[in-house]
Amino acid sequence: MRIRSLGVIDDAVVELSPGFTAVTGETGAGKTMVVTSLGLLLGGRADPALVRIGSPSAVVEGRISVPPGAAAAVRAEEAGAELDEGALLISRTISAEGRSRAHLGGRSVPVGVLAELADELVAVHGQTDQQGLLKPARQRGALDRYAGDAVAVPLAKYTYAYRRLRAVTAQLDELTTRARERAQEADLLRFGLAEIEAVEPRAGEDVELAAEAERLGHAEALASAAALAHGALAGDPEDPEVLDATTLVAGAQRALDAVRSHDPALAALADRMGEISILLADVAGELAGYADNLDADPRRLAAVEERRAALTALTRKYGSDVAAVLSWAEEGAARLTELDGDDERIGELAAERDALRAELSGLAQALTDARTEAAARFADAVTAELASLAMPHARVSFDIRQTDDPEGVEVGGRTVAYGPAGVDEVELLLAPHPGAPPRPIAKGASGGELSRVMLAVEVVFAGTDPVPTYLFDEVDAGVGGKAAVEIGRRLAKLAKSAQVVVVTHLPQVAAFADRQLLVEKTNDGSVTRSGVTVLEGEDRVRELSRMLAGQEDSETARAHAEELLATARADA
Repeated sequence: MRIRSLGVIDDAVVELSPGFTAVTGETGAGKTMVVTSLGLLLGGRADPALVRIGSPSAVVEGRISVPPGAAAAVRAEEAGAELDEGALLISRTISAEGRSRAHLGGRSVPVGVLAELADELVAVHGQTDQQGLLKPARQRGALDRYAGDAVAVPLAKYTYAYRRLRAVTAQLDELTTRARERAQEADLLRFGLAEIEAVEPRAGEDVELAAEAERLGHAEALASAAALAHGALAGDPEDPEVLDATTLVAGAQRALDAVRSHDPALAALADRMGEISILLADVAGELAGYADNLDADPRRLAAVEERRAALTALTRKYGSDVAAVLSWAEEGAARLTELDGDDERIGELAAERDALRAELSGLAQALTDARTEAAARFADAVTAELASLAMPHARVSFDIRQTDDPEGVEVGGRTVAYGPAGVDEVELLLAPHPGAPPRPIAKGASGGELSRVMLAVEVVFAGTDPVPTYLFDEVDAGVGGKAAVEIGRRLAKLAKSAQVVVVTHLPQVAAFADRQLLVEKTNDGSVTRSGVTVLEGEDRVRELSRMLAGQEDSETARAHAEELLATARADA
């Protein structure tokens, strides 16, 4: 993570260890800016007061490893971001005027997108900023993972039955709430189908009738034209003096035939003239037949027009032509069959709904029983952890409850609300001392206690919570001595299954870290690129000595620091 012009930090690079990283330094050196920077990368509120005085803007850039296919990777890709070799590049810019910009994987995105990724990437536990397991839905999910197959097996069956019940209920509601509309639709379909059946239209009939009506309506004109054309081609028996086309063409052909042997070109023309003569004779014959067969009966015309009117009445209602009307009738008959079967379908769906609700009731009870058993084991484990974290009298428990709902499912003799994860509302409770009533952990502990409670919870949940990074700020508030060593030991234990970042003042905690970062100011009061350094060997012993006694060169403090490091290495 690179931080520029943020608070006391001028320009610094923070490189975190895959395991346990401790961030240390003098009070006011800028350690909290590390937490603030990470919060900005994850969609935290942009406060212009964070911008270093004299700078136009503050910039935080980070590279976060994200496994391909993880929820965070999928959401980032949906936002248009690109992964860089399994890592997301995130940047956040805050101007001194208060404007804020966010970039994800090379794309400009709304800040809200970064906030959506936060729950999947980092769990923050600090004095004023708590995420992750403080959310009841997250607590239930974590408890389910802690319980293992005892919850996973019935939950998988429950989820399938729940989704099927939702689908069946939706179909049933649609059928019953729209019964009147569907009955009206069925009546309209029956009327339309009866109307079409009464007319019995035939495919293409409207085109054929239109042509026949056109012919019958102009029968006299057609007959007269055919007779005149026939006379012009074949002659008039009543006036043999009038030359016709057939006679003229025949004379022309004879003239050419007489000399065709003298010129091939003229012979070809004579052949074409013969073809014309044959064609004229054929056309003349067809004209004679057309005139003889032409039906000029007005009664036939009336029948045709009456049939066309019946077809037009159908096309006005059911389609643009007879083909469309027949298609409507086919689809309407299928839809009517579906509607007529609704009563039977309603009965089938109602029976399936009742069976699914009964199945859900049994599975929900199994989930409640499994969660209750797992919650008791969890509470004992966390309470035992707290005893070693300077909270010997604290007690943790789960409140697993259900809400009455007359529309719900029956569980344990009650009708309760249900959802995709069962009927249980799960909340983690804390009683910080004897006599104190258990309260939700966000309300039952002070800021310093809360971080320790969340550390204990995360240690117990280690390996079951999918969040890959945990950030603890002031987890050691108000503790020291043996309790501080135990905090360090438990942070190291958590770091075996996740990345852990801790801002701490306690050497007992820092000694257990895989990597220790020192944040220190320069003489002008700023933190520069060289102001965040990785401590190793003698430098780490000197910093732990300072944290122990305020004196880097104290032999007693050095001996104690080396002993702490040795203890931590032995535990590892």
